Amino acid sequence: MPFCTQCGRQVAQQDAFCAFCGARQAGSAQPRAAGTTTSRPIPPAPPVDPLGGLSPRTAAILCYVPTVGWIAAVIVLAARKFKTDRIVRFHAFQGLYLFAVWLVVNWVVRPIVSAMPQNFIRVDHILEGVILAVCIFMMVKASHDEAYALPIIGELAQRSAAES
Repeated sequence: MPFCTQCGRQVAQQDAFCAFCGARQAGSAQPRAAGTTTSRPIPPAPPVDPLGGLSPRTAAILCYVPTVGWIAAVIVLAARKFKTDRIVRFHAFQGLYLFAVWLVVNWVVRPIVSAMPQNFIRVDHILEGVILAVCIFMMVKASHDEAYALPIIGELAQRSAAES
């Protein structure tokens, strides 16, 4: 019966991990005599890139998902994989700025409009609909690998992507 390469306790031949210390077991672990300290070091596994399977097009599209696209944009901006891809970084910045516009509508415009008389047109609902339409439009543009710059925030996004 083989022994653990870390703690020296007995493990079963088919065990991938030691039941006592949790250390990964080598495929051909040899039993060792009590008191000996020679053990084969197990090479560390190569680090796995969590964004390895994410294409630049998909990353750009995810930056425009309404209300949660800002999370994808922050991840894209922090990822090494997209550090040099200016188009994806442009979409990430523009998605963040579009989310900031949505926040202004919800935190500033909505309270002002709700204080007005009820027979007044709800401008905040119209603006939210426009922002949703812009998000869908930008998702389509990003899916065609087009870097379409929206007025005002597109220029800010281009500057931000060029700086980094």
